[in-house]
Amino acid sequence: MSGSSRIVAVLGPTNTGKTHYAIERMLGHRTGVIGLPLRLLAREVYDKIVAIRGPSVVALVTGEERIVPPRTQYWVCTVEAMPEGMGADFVAIDEIQLCADPERGHVFTDRLLRSRGTHETLFLGSDTMRAAIAALVPEAQFVRRERMSQLVYSGSKKISRMPARSAIVGFSVDSVYAIAELLRRQKGGAAVVMGALSPRTRNAQVDLYQNGEVDYLVATDAIGMGLNLDVNHVAFSSLTKFDGRRMRPLAPNELAQIAGRAGRGMADGTFGVTGEAPPLDEGVAQAIMDSRFTPMKKLNWRNAALRFGSVDALIDSLEVSPDSEHLLKARPADDLNVLKSLSQVTEVMARASDGPSVKLLWDVCRIPDFRGISHAEHASLLEVIYGHLHQHGSIPDEFMARQIRRIDRTVGDIDALSKRLAYIRTWTYVAQRNGWVRDESHWREETRTVEDRLSDALHERLTQRFVDRRTSVLLRRLKQKEALLAEVNDKGEVTVEGEFVGRLEGFRFTPDKSAQGTEAKALKSASLQALAPQFHLRADRFYNAPDTEIDFTDQGGLMWGEYAVGKLVAGAEPLKPMVEVFVDEAAGPDVEQKVQRRLQHFIDRKIAALFEPLLNLSRDEELSGLAKGFAFRMVEALGVLPRAQVAQEVKDLDQDARGALRKHGIRFGQFTIFMPLLLKPAPTRLRLVLWALNGGLQEFPEAPPPGLVTVPVAKDAPEGYDTMCGYRDAGERSIRIDMLERLADMLRTEDSRGGFEAKPDMLSITGMTLEQFADLMQGLGYKAERGEREKVKPTPTEQPAAEAVDQPAAEETPVEEKTTEEGATPAEASAEATDSTEAAAEAPIADPVTDEPEVEVFYTFTWGRQRQQNRGPRREQGQGKGKPRGKPQDGRRPQGKKGGKPQGSKTFSSRPPKKEKAIDPDNPFAAALMGLKDGN
Repeated sequence: MSGSSRIVAVLGPTNTGKTHYAIERMLGHRTGVIGLPLRLLAREVYDKIVAIRGPSVVALVTGEERIVPPRTQYWVCTVEAMPEGMGADFVAIDEIQLCADPERGHVFTDRLLRSRGTHETLFLGSDTMRAAIAALVPEAQFVRRERMSQLVYSGSKKISRMPARSAIVGFSVDSVYAIAELLRRQKGGAAVVMGALSPRTRNAQVDLYQNGEVDYLVATDAIGMGLNLDVNHVAFSSLTKFDGRRMRPLAPNELAQIAGRAGRGMADGTFGVTGEAPPLDEGVAQAIMDSRFTPMKKLNWRNAALRFGSVDALIDSLEVSPDSEHLLKARPADDLNVLKSLSQVTEVMARASDGPSVKLLWDVCRIPDFRGISHAEHASLLEVIYGHLHQHGSIPDEFMARQIRRIDRTVGDIDALSKRLAYIRTWTYVAQRNGWVRDESHWREETRTVEDRLSDALHERLTQRFVDRRTSVLLRRLKQKEALLAEVNDKGEVTVEGEFVGRLEGFRFTPDKSAQGTEAKALKSASLQALAPQFHLRADRFYNAPDTEIDFTDQGGLMWGEYAVGKLVAGAEPLKPMVEVFVDEAAGPDVEQKVQRRLQHFIDRKIAALFEPLLNLSRDEELSGLAKGFAFRMVEALGVLPRAQVAQEVKDLDQDARGALRKHGIRFGQFTIFMPLLLKPAPTRLRLVLWALNGGLQEFPEAPPPGLVTVPVAKDAPEGYDTMCGYRDAGERSIRIDMLERLADMLRTEDSRGGFEAKPDMLSITGMTLEQFADLMQGLGYKAERGEREKVKPTPTEQPAAEAVDQPAAEETPVEEKTTEEGATPAEASAEATDSTEAAAEAPIADPVTDEPEVEVFYTFTWGRQRQQNRGPRREQGQGKGKPRGKPQDGRRPQGKKGGKPQGSKTFSSRPPKKEKAIDPDNPFAAALMGLKDGN
């Protein structure tokens, strides 16, 4: 070493440009070596120098990477990998304060004491090293560099309120992952930087942050070792760390080393705590801001003058104590612990019998424990490697290939890939050692390729897990106040800037359900802003859409295709409902009003089309008096009125008033007054919705299936439901009111006092079995007496007659047979209905000696006891099957043939008899008139 060599200690806090200064000084010399604390930082400095001088003169040497061009002038290395005895013009050691580190401190102390450049030597680090350097290197000069920006303590902040461009520091892998996951949900994601990452993975993650794809970085304390990032704020999630042996609190100078990453260049920075970390003591915070720390008095040291005569001699030389008061014997490192373990193995001791063998054993023991499984596992692996090197002179290709092949798999999660990446680092380290493998270039390339492949896969998994690119992109664009481009496909799927964000259902946006919490809020905010033009385009298309594309639901909803765009609400009148639209507030009032107008037009036109007869009735100016009042009642009842509710009004109507009302299609039935055109399925469906709206029902009942003559009685249905459906409850089933009136016409001709049996036509129009018909009749107020009798046996002369009635039986009608709109049924009669008339045709001739007489069931129907006046359409609870139901709803009892003469004197007329006028079937007194006619 030349006597003119200059030794300078450049000391100061972080962000003083010390590393940049050292690079400039090195490039001012012909040759130089710079030692850095981390492989990641070494790669960063290597890339900078290559950008200035080119790759042909710059070497990179780390434990797992070796790039050495033939004409190398500048060596960028980790401190452990620095070449010795090169005689370079310039030597620099960065982060020299690591001399006090319990694990690696002895390596830095060795470089402090023994590494020198022929012209210049620089030691870069914290000002706490001044006293120790002055004592151990008296000739050293000191240069103090001040921080280029201010560092301010900002206290505690929740992660959800963490400012952008922040780095959050954790001291374990689990902690880093948990924080990154939280940031993904709340802020769109974070980049992850840890010392265990390969440079390739680390650089890819840092690019995510530096390029602005994410605004947050989660890192271990590796971030404090010179990694230069655009960080404005550093937050500590913990103030303790595990140092390999125990959990201990971080010293103020260690906190300052990490906090100093905030505020690069001339930009000020802040630091604080988050999560479960307690606030910093005021004195500690102030010390970090002022860069005032306790000087380091003792540095870790281990003897570098090793003796390789035997394994025991080597161990003794490694355990020599220092002779300086400023040096402290380092605690046994991993390499020494492995050496001691292998010294207990007989085979190893047999091989390590001379100096070269002992030195080879020591070189093997210095392979780092990248896997971190256990001391015994690591020692076992090194024993195998040493055995191959000692016996064969190199590690066999087959053994290397087998080890690498087991690791070369990119499937699995983050933990699996991280483990494989740690495993490949062992073989990368082995391949970098001179002479340890036969084909060094091949195995170096092979291990580098596998490491790169695993690194890329790990970066991909980290990004997938901890970066929500969708939310990140949207938040960044919002922050930059850039216009967002939204697209909606024919399925309603919304993409903003190419990222799926949710669905546009009608005029309401539904965010992607995978987003939660703050992420969902950010997603919706960005999406609605981008969707503003889409809302207007969709509103224009909706306004011009034909009515065929719009419909209402049984619950009063308004649909545009498959999307709900509004709902009906009660208006001032049943036939004038209002519309409530489903439009996001972000769409704006113009879109909302346009949708509201279009839906109101739709429902108004729908009511006008389906209830045209009723609307014409309400607008007929020629109606007056009782007719006009009755028309109002019909409109109010939506075209269907139980006769019992208006019995007196009907009685008061004269024939002219009835005629005027019949012109509008009103039919005066015995049980119901209705407009047949409004019994069709479409008006019935809309009538139910309007009735439910006007009645304030919370849940709207659905209309029965169209075309059925009878349906089961709807249990727990609101009062009046059967009437609005166009049915009347009778027993266990409801019968359509137009078919009920046809049945009533048939019943008028029957003797309701003396009793009568069901005719096939009665069963045919109802589509019922005899048992069901009996239940129906009881629901209408008749008594049904069940009886049994012997079937009449046919005689040969009766056979043709029997065949004549066999035809309807072949077309038996089911219980719920569909009919035409006019109420006609396609079936003639059910099998049960024609049992009595078909008995002769179907039964064989009885043998008087051996055959039992066949029995048939029949019902005799008679009018029941008087019913309560103004009975509602539904049967009272507790009224059992077969019990009398009272008289018809108009309050009059039907008259029969026998015993049906009215009491009192007869009247006679002297006028000549005129043509007999047909009895009006709508007249509630038709049965009585017909009885009078028959009596005469």
